[in-house]
Amino acid sequence: MREEEIEKLRGVVRDCVSKHLYSSAIFFADKVAALTSDPADVYMQAQALFLGRHYRRAFHLLNASKIVLRDLRFRYLAAKCLEELKEWDQCLSMLGDAKVDEDGNVYDTKDSNVMYLDKDGEDREINISSAICFLRGKAYEALENRAQARLWYKAAIKADPLCYEALECLIENHMLTCEQETSLLSSLEFGSEDGWLSSFYSCLIKKYDKENVVEAKFREIEKEKCDSVHSSLSFSHSLKNNTDLLACKAEYYHQCGEYQKCFELTSVLLEKDPFHLKCTLVHLAAAMELGHSNELYLMACNLVKDYPQNKATNLDGTFAPAWIGYGNAFAAQEEGDQAMLGYRTAARLFPGCHLPTLYIGMEYMRTHSFKLAEQAKTICPSDPLVYNELGVVAYHMKEYNKAVWWFEKTLAHIPSSLSEMSEPTVVNLAHAYRKLKMYHEAISCYERALTLSNRSLSTYAGLAYTYHLQDNFSAAITYYHKFSDGDDTNDRSVRQQTWENGGERNGSLWVQLDGGNAVGSPREEED
Repeated sequence: MREEEIEKLRGVVRDCVSKHLYSSAIFFADKVAALTSDPADVYMQAQALFLGRHYRRAFHLLNASKIVLRDLRFRYLAAKCLEELKEWDQCLSMLGDAKVDEDGNVYDTKDSNVMYLDKDGEDREINISSAICFLRGKAYEALENRAQARLWYKAAIKADPLCYEALECLIENHMLTCEQETSLLSSLEFGSEDGWLSSFYSCLIKKYDKENVVEAKFREIEKEKCDSVHSSLSFSHSLKNNTDLLACKAEYYHQCGEYQKCFELTSVLLEKDPFHLKCTLVHLAAAMELGHSNELYLMACNLVKDYPQNKATNLDGTFAPAWIGYGNAFAAQEEGDQAMLGYRTAARLFPGCHLPTLYIGMEYMRTHSFKLAEQAKTICPSDPLVYNELGVVAYHMKEYNKAVWWFEKTLAHIPSSLSEMSEPTVVNLAHAYRKLKMYHEAISCYERALTLSNRSLSTYAGLAYTYHLQDNFSAAITYYHKFSDGDDTNDRSVRQQTWENGGERNGSLWVQLDGGNAVGSPREEED
């Protein structure tokens, strides 16, 4: 058969693959490989078999070839077959020996003299070494060696910043702390044309910086429009309304406590892309905060129908919210041992996520183990909730100066302007000032809290009590009346549970310390 006829058959194989006609692709690829015995055609046949889900046959074909250990693409595809067959140890063995350090630098590799079969007709491709590092990471993660998985994922993204899957695994599985994520991104070597990608990645990582810093990251992507080639529709202009970018913004709004703004944005996004899973999760979180029970019910029904195999601890053991929710459910029913089991599992599986450790500390506080609560180390030093809880611990241990310092630090780390979400911390600060007999400062904080929310009866109680301690009985009586006139049935029961538990466990509602217990005699306060 003439070469031009064979080339036409290769074109048929490629077209069958593009049309997902894998049986046809396998048939014609087999004939081309038989006619030529060219390694490139053998690889094309193995690729068709892999896409047709004939993993054993594809692996046998690759393994039988004399080139499998000398060509990285052959070796990688053979390892991919073993990945699909869940034969993880053999997968690692096929990928070869190599070591990686803590910074994601690969060394001591024996693949320095292997060749690489170039593909035709592609201007740019992911570095094969990056793909191999990523597959090593997946194999180690499947073998529950998450420490090695983290290192190989770092190696993959450092070998080629275009290997987004490696970064996704590091971020979604909470394998890195805030500082480690920032350090990793700063070490990546982006191409001159990839400025937009560097900006986009910076929006994906944890967002506990100040509001102006985070907003600047989002603006940086839109700024690319000014620097791009002159055209009627630039690439960066299309990114401005990209669903992934807007989902990142929604996540940030939720983190800042701007739940209505978050919910409105996710609602628009889900109309555009109803199956965007990351956006769906943020939408559910915002709906819960806003009390939209109907929306939660409808979304739950749709998720069960559309994703029956996802997002439960038995089905997806690497889904952090499920493990934290598992612990929160037991904590709400005061099942401390079971709650701790859920939190500790989450802390082990997701070392870069600070919430499991924070909730362990909260659970210790619920049982009045304040020293143990203080010893629960935090991983995210820029989350205001961490500082608030440390202030609560100090308050309960009667270290009021220390409590004031932590509460002031909390307010300084809130990423946006103070809102109703910050009101409990302002009240906490007022309580701590009152304990220190710094009554003017306490009154100022209570009044500041009322500007953020005038629905908290405990704030009126604390303000009345402080005036009482100053012997300003007229002002005290005024605020006692405001406290007693309020419909506190729901307020007091919900907040009392919050005081006892050391804080709500959804990562955004914070604890108030004294509340309904604030009203007492001055003699008790002085004690």
